[in-house]
Amino acid sequence: MRFEDIDRRTFIKGTGVAGLAGLAGCAGGGPSGGSESTATETSSGGDGGDGGDGGETEATESASESTAMDDPTNVGMVYATGGLGDGSFNDQAQQGAFQARDEFGIQIGEAQPDEVAQFSTFQQQFAQSTDPTYELVCCIGFLQTDALSQTASDFPDQNFMLVDSVVEADNVANYVFAEHEGSYLVGQMASLLTTQDFSAGAGSTASDATTVGFVGGVESDLIRKFEAGFTAGVKAANADVEVLTNYTGSFNDPAAGKEAALAMYNSGADIVYHASGNTGTGVFQAAQEQGRFAIGVDRDQSVTKSSFADVILASMVKRVDTAVYDSISSIVNGEFQGGDVVTLGLEANGVAAVYGSQLESEIPQEIKDSVAASRESIIAGDVSVPTDPSNA
Repeated sequence: MRFEDIDRRTFIKGTGVAGLAGLAGCAGGGPSGGSESTATETSSGGDGGDGGDGGETEATESASESTAMDDPTNVGMVYATGGLGDGSFNDQAQQGAFQARDEFGIQIGEAQPDEVAQFSTFQQQFAQSTDPTYELVCCIGFLQTDALSQTASDFPDQNFMLVDSVVEADNVANYVFAEHEGSYLVGQMASLLTTQDFSAGAGSTASDATTVGFVGGVESDLIRKFEAGFTAGVKAANADVEVLTNYTGSFNDPAAGKEAALAMYNSGADIVYHASGNTGTGVFQAAQEQGRFAIGVDRDQSVTKSSFADVILASMVKRVDTAVYDSISSIVNGEFQGGDVVTLGLEANGVAAVYGSQLESEIPQEIKDSVAASRESIIAGDVSVPTDPSNA
């Protein structure tokens, strides 16, 4: 992979968040051996959007903008294996980088590994780069932990941040989330709805069953936190509601997600929550086909996956964008705190249950009130949410 020189006056729209500035730059190659992984260098400016059409526009820079770009802060982004365009975890991380780019005029280098084995390669390439030099390398996802443990040791003068795990090193800032807390809330909502005759959008509950489901990606302590919180919320609302669980083993396999969800719907589940990255797209497809419901993750997926908005009841939003933005801000302001572990939960709005854009008005107010009360109880410490499904 090489980071090619770019014409900073040329701006290319890329996959991002509507209303944010477009990407600038050109794609570099992936690691040797024919990988389709990509690395891209980007900078601030232009009009952007979720869909990215590859069109080019010319941007007129003010004197202050030109000055800011003479010596910009460079940030490398090594995404999780699901890649950009997942409408979930990686896109949420990119949104945080875009916010920092718009506010601070930073430049962003992006790498999208296809498999876990490539994490080390991309981490090292950003750390070794001298044209440009990257002041921070953001490592998105817990599967990068092992690679970063070695990379951080090999490059002690390079600053890194890690999302969803902890590497105990002076040059790594760690950001973790209370996924179980937000998952408890959507589990409670699902439990209350499955016991009712409820129809909205393209979905309805099954009158002859009180069953919900959970589809995870790679089974791990992290994803089991989602499952544990969801199951605890379901059981707190109604101990008789059954929870079906399936781990697909991938964060980028919509076909496997669809297969897992179809099996659950066919077994009586009427609401399925996923924590599986782009694999969850298949869960939404299954929900539409079966006329049932789904719950999204990481972002408001009724917006990022709007073609499924008629079956997405809610999403457990996880503010990975906040973690990325805060870490970049700390670099820009000379306040980087390597070795720290920052936990973002309900109280810090690091996680939240967000109702679907199309179905929110159809969800009974008494259910929303119950979920809101539980949120306050968790924050107050009156409700303790387990992180292990065996304790849910």
